[in-house]
Amino acid sequence: MALAAQGFARPRPAVVGTRQLNLALARMATLQIDSVNVFARSHYLPLFSRLGPYDPALLERLLFARRGPYTEYWAHVASFIPTADWGLFAFRHEDLQVRYGQRADRWFHAHRGVVDDVRAQLAARGPLRPAQIEHAAKTAPTGAWWDWDVVKRSLEYLWLFGEVAVAGRRGFERRYGLVADVIPDAARVPVPRADAIRELVARAAAAYGVATATDLADYWRIADRAAVLQAVSDLVDAGTLEPVAVEGWERAGRALPAWRHRDATLPRRVEAATVLTPFDPLVWFRDRAERLFDFEYRIEIYTPANKRRYGYYSLPVLVGDDVVGRVDLKADRAGSTLLVQSAWWEHGRPGHAADRLAEVLRSAARWQGLERVSIGRWGDAADDVAAALGAAFRHDRPAVAEPVAATVEV
Repeated sequence: MALAAQGFARPRPAVVGTRQLNLALARMATLQIDSVNVFARSHYLPLFSRLGPYDPALLERLLFARRGPYTEYWAHVASFIPTADWGLFAFRHEDLQVRYGQRADRWFHAHRGVVDDVRAQLAARGPLRPAQIEHAAKTAPTGAWWDWDVVKRSLEYLWLFGEVAVAGRRGFERRYGLVADVIPDAARVPVPRADAIRELVARAAAAYGVATATDLADYWRIADRAAVLQAVSDLVDAGTLEPVAVEGWERAGRALPAWRHRDATLPRRVEAATVLTPFDPLVWFRDRAERLFDFEYRIEIYTPANKRRYGYYSLPVLVGDDVVGRVDLKADRAGSTLLVQSAWWEHGRPGHAADRLAEVLRSAARWQGLERVSIGRWGDAADDVAAALGAAFRHDRPAVAEPVAATVEV
């Protein structure tokens, strides 16, 4: 049911166009953004996982168009949402304003002069990239780097508070505009807090199929557990949710309360075979991934290289209705090669897992415009996958692994 709710039980379309992308985005309800680009940036991957190879330019036209159908906000974390949903997050605008904007000891209050100047330039000049915003600090001894920081931080706070919206991107750099210049009037109407949380919980339940209250809260990172539980109660009364018990979902010897969305269906079979980004809704909440698949998952980009167990940016491998392994992928653009830096099996993999994974890797390479796949020698699945590929290309584990990632604002 969880896989079907996320679209993994559907046959892949012969051709992926805008309609198919919109339908997949609607099932997920939100698309998390991440800047790591060792294979492909995270927000491109969930569509590949569900639909197969597609033209990334189609997705970019949907996501980055000025006054387009999608915009960005702190929904799960930094995420794309339908532009029409902006008003659903009015309660979050208010909460973040209280948290960061009203206390005298916070950065925003201490830099009101910069913030007011940034706001005034957006009003006078329309949407701008941070580098286009002029400020007197650019001539100060502290230099341009300090100026970039204060301008960018001002824009980010105004975005969190709902005063500014993202008006598109140039490459991966955001353009910011006053919300009235970016979000249509109808979408800016604030939805009352209780109504918004109830609607978001209902959407999370539809996207998950079956979920606990913690799952539902995490989908939108709603910290107010009492509000989530009230929303669940209201949705049960309305017939949208049904209380259920899930075998194995327990804590401290007690069953975890769970609910099934009324539209959740049990598919006859799930024949998916794909890789998942670490930020796919199917696995982004690690506690849920462990309950669903007995799959313990942590990304290791922030782990020192000599302490990594699976690799820099390992991706879960879904075959059928189970997560059966993980692969650490890297796109070598100069060499036109998809590098499988490591490959590992999970327990209970089916006998044809290597063949299915080989198909996925070929498809992933084609999607990224790469001519070949090279399999590394690290991991208990590496030789199996190389054999299934008939791989003429093998490579050793890099002598110098990727550095620990720095934190990057997206």
